[in-house]
Parts: sequence; structure tokens; C-alpha cells
Amino acid sequence: MTTWDVIIVGGGIIGLSLSIALRKRGARVLVVERGEPGHEASYAAGGMLADCLLDTPPALQGLATASARMYPEFVHQIQDESGIDVDLRDAGTLLFPAPRGSQAGKARKDPPYASLGRFPAPLAELEPAVAAGEQSAIHVKERSVDPRALTAATLKAARHREVDISSGAEVTEILVAEGRASGVRTRKTTYQAPVIVNCAGAWSGQLSPHRFPTRPVKGQMLALVTPHKLLHHVVRAPGVYIIPRSDGRIVVGSTLEDAGYDKRTDANTIHQLQDSAAKLVPGLGEARLLEAWAGLRPGTPDDLPILGATPTLGYFVATGHFRDGILLAPITAHIMAQLMTGGDPGHDISAFSPLRFNGRS
Repeated sequence: MTTWDVIIVGGGIIGLSLSIALRKRGARVLVVERGEPGHEASYAAGGMLADCLLDTPPALQGLATASARMYPEFVHQIQDESGIDVDLRDAGTLLFPAPRGSQAGKARKDPPYASLGRFPAPLAELEPAVAAGEQSAIHVKERSVDPRALTAATLKAARHREVDISSGAEVTEILVAEGRASGVRTRKTTYQAPVIVNCAGAWSGQLSPHRFPTRPVKGQMLALVTPHKLLHHVVRAPGVYIIPRSDGRIVVGSTLEDAGYDKRTDANTIHQLQDSAAKLVPGLGEARLLEAWAGLRPGTPDDLPILGATPTLGYFVATGHFRDGILLAPITAHIMAQLMTGGDPGHDISAFSPLRFNGRS
């Protein structure tokens, strides 16, 4: 029977990025994916690389900033090995903070938000499609990427580096022998390796041992097309974000729903998202609906990822990235590959320990 050094459970952007990082360190890697690689949360994401102080939990800020800085080189390598353009854009974001009288505004501390960014030109010149009455935006220097192109490119790059991929193979059990990980069982077969890492996203909590408290958080989104390009920047406001793609699509999102594993879209919800977007960018009111979809983000009780070793020798976890899986892929891959091969992660990840949910330090 073929064996590997590492088996990664889950073929989203986290698992695929980690597979490449491990191959760079000489490990033989198998990725086992329940469906089609890259077609769950990664495929459904918006792709904003938002490490803004207003949006990022304080405990996560260091990793978010480090990962955002890694992105140009990360994308360069992935594109070079795959030949796929992932549409990395760096025009920045127009961010409209919540009004001070609102619940979100009350929760916001007094600036730093005023110092996050300045307009290089008046808003009407910078983005004339934005509603004339909207003048309270902050210009944030952050990037965006097309997650579907990114995951396709990462999958192709992983295969280029001879990562083995098993698709349509749902892992039902992490195998343990003599106190340490020894492989995984799917509904059809077993695979053997001395090191296993759970990157199964919203499904990661279903695997024993050590059932992590992850849950699916549904997000509904849509894509629009217009006769002429309306936007150059990402536009973010309370309750809606608008992301232009270089091919002319405009992505609008997103909801946050505790709906279990239901990925159906609701016509009224999609209409409400488009209406919210049109209030910011009136031209979107007449845009053609190209597509609507829903994805399942892996949420955790404290909205922080779960990274590190479990009490079972050889069994690791990298999941629970919630809304930041695309952003955190490069840093997660680096940290986990270092940790799993005995190196220095270079970052304090104690706040993300899988042991924090059972009272252990």
C-alpha cells in the first residue's frame, strides 16, 4: 500500500496551500477532499484581503497583516507554476464605517479608523459611480483576489509539485494506533501516514478524535454584470461589500447565517443584497444578475482559527478561518508547515491552540 509523510484532510485553499509548503520541505503529501478541491468555502468567498483594524479581531491582527504582506510573492509563485492569472488587484478599498449612532458604531472604539487611509483625490473623482451623498469613506490600502481563480491555480500548482489528490473521498475517521495518528479512513478505503492535518473547514468538527467546535456559517452572494465598468475599488459598508473583478464581474455579498449545511440561496435575500449595493452604487440597480450562490464558512466560538498540534501525536489542525481563509492561506501554510516539520513557526499561535476549548493552556 502507498504511504505518505502527511495526509491533509480538506482540499480548500488552506489545505492546498499547506500541501505546497510541505512539498517545498520535501514531504510526500496526499490531499483527501470530500468533494471537488477548492469548491466549498474557498470557491464561494469574496476574496478581499482585508487586514483592516476595524474588521480584524485583535488576537488575529498580527497574522492577518503578515499574511497580507506575503500575498504578492505567494501569488507570483502560484501563477508561475500554474499559468493561471488570479486577478490580484491593489487599487484599495473605499470603506464606509458604521454610523456612530448605530449598534456597530457604538461598538467601534474612537479612531484609529480616521488614520487608516486618506483619499488621493476627492471621492467624486476617485470613484464617481458611488452615490453622491456618501462622503464618509476611508481609503484603505488593501488588495483583493479572485478566489475561484486562486484555488484553481493553487490546485494546479500542487499537482505540478506532485501532491497527490483524492477527490470525492469523504474522510470518516482519523486512524490512531498506539497513541499516535496513523492514517485516515474514507467510505471506500484507508490511507496511511504518520502525520495528519485536519483542514476540513466547516466539516472539521465531525472527525474524531478531538471534535473541534467548528460550525458552518452560511454566506449568500451574487455576481452582477454591467454594460460598462462601474468600479475600480472595492467598496465596503455595514451590511454589504462590492468587489469589482478585472473581467467585468461585480461580486456583492454577504450574509452571515447559522443555517447548518444548507447552501440554498433565497431570492429575497439576493434581492436585498443587490438593493443594498445599489444604494451605494446606483448603477448596480440596473445591473444584470449573472449568478447567485452560497458558501459555508468554518466558524468557531471565538471567531478565531484553530491552529496547531492536538493531544494525539502526529495529528494537527488548521481550520476555523471563518471569513479570512483566503487572506490567511499564505501565513497558515507557512506556520503549519514549519510546525509539522519541527521548525520555528515564527509567530505566537497560542491564542489559536486547539486546546483552548477544553480548559487546557
